[in-house]
Amino acid sequence: MAFGALGVVWGLPYFFIKLALEDISPVAIAWGRIALGAAILLPIAWKRGSLRSLAAHKGALIAYAFAELIGPFPLISLGESWISSSLAGILVATLPLILIVLSPAFGLREPLGVRRIVGLAIGFLGVVVLLGIGSVHGLKAWAGVGCLLLATLGYALASIIVQKHLSNIDEMGAVAVCLAIAAVVLFPVALWSAPDHMPSAMSLVSVGVLGVVCTALALQLYFYLIQRAGAARASVITYINPAVAALLGVGILHEPFGVAGAVGLGLILLGSWMSTSRAPAVLESELDPAR
Repeated sequence: MAFGALGVVWGLPYFFIKLALEDISPVAIAWGRIALGAAILLPIAWKRGSLRSLAAHKGALIAYAFAELIGPFPLISLGESWISSSLAGILVATLPLILIVLSPAFGLREPLGVRRIVGLAIGFLGVVVLLGIGSVHGLKAWAGVGCLLLATLGYALASIIVQKHLSNIDEMGAVAVCLAIAAVVLFPVALWSAPDHMPSAMSLVSVGVLGVVCTALALQLYFYLIQRAGAARASVITYINPAVAALLGVGILHEPFGVAGAVGLGLILLGSWMSTSRAPAVLESELDPAR
């Protein structure tokens, strides 16, 4: 149930970001959703006593805030200024592939068997098809693609941080503190880029949905999944995300979604499934008693 719910919830942001971009800047959108999420979760975490044991993990919490929130959220909003919401959702679907490649460098044993190697090859072939067959035109569009891929790299690093350093703490407190850190860091830039007029009701409602549903609720669910399934397997929510993003983008925003998009998405999801359909990764430190 958690996998299904998060898969749908994290397919929604790309649609609502596109709506909010009508009259709110990318950083202001990112800050608004983060600040709203923090305003919701901090009082709850404090009342539950979830903040008491976090001091020993402050380094990991700060690292997670930068990798998951401070970097990716503005980058995704900025990228969507130049590419479609459906393409943005598909690019983030490369998360499991990036995790598999990065995991060994961070002490996660991810043996590359034949199935996994084939899956990685298929997935990255999907990226080539998606981006190389007329889907992206112009310098700004490629800049948007770069923003989304950098954001996805940040998500991968954040997942590894949770699995290695934050897997045994209260997820409510961790998410609340990270949102507060990100809100403070992004506030000066958000203030500088704030709109000079009252945004439309649609933009404000979109930021509200992004903050309450796609940030506060979604991060809680993601922490829950990483703690119980591991970073690589939790990332397979991206099997559902791009489909939701594409349906909303094409069906409501009338974005183009040609053969390259469909074939690229199919190859990316097939490769991700082949690369992650195994037991969760094992920390090297768990295998070596000396560590």
